[in-house]
Amino acid sequence: MKLIIPSLIGIALLASCGDSGSKSGNDTMKSDSMKISYFGDTITADGAMPVAELEAKMGDAASYNCKLEGTIESVCQKKGCWMELTINDTEALHVSFKDYKFFVPKDASGKKVIMEGVAKYDTVSVSMLKHLASDANKPQEEIDKITEPEYELFFEASGVMIKE
Repeated sequence: MKLIIPSLIGIALLASCGDSGSKSGNDTMKSDSMKISYFGDTITADGAMPVAELEAKMGDAASYNCKLEGTIESVCQKKGCWMELTINDTEALHVSFKDYKFFVPKDASGKKVIMEGVAKYDTVSVSMLKHLASDANKPQEEIDKITEPEYELFFEASGVMIKE
């Protein structure tokens, strides 16, 4: 009887060692030549299109469910709560994470990414644009120049796969 209770406690502790559910947690898988980290929903690379093709595929739709691949240009330096993907030399796609349930590593810039979710056009307020600029550690002088809202394409990812 003395061993039953400690044994049950030990089994309960081992069973609870799974996913902690933390916002910054992820699953990592290693292959012979590449490490892949998953954030949010676990996704596959199947059917991913280059981020540069998004606007053409979306057409006049208000929203578009899809899977995109690209290169991470920048990441929120406060928490990793958003990232931007390179579209071309002058444009980037802002990416947020569904329901603010997960973050990506702050040092993920330059890495290849595949993500699944929904693209939408929307107006971004001046206060949000200033907040994002602050998160990106932009100089105050640059933040102060933000005076007009912007209508832009953005992406809400439900799952992200980062290749290293």
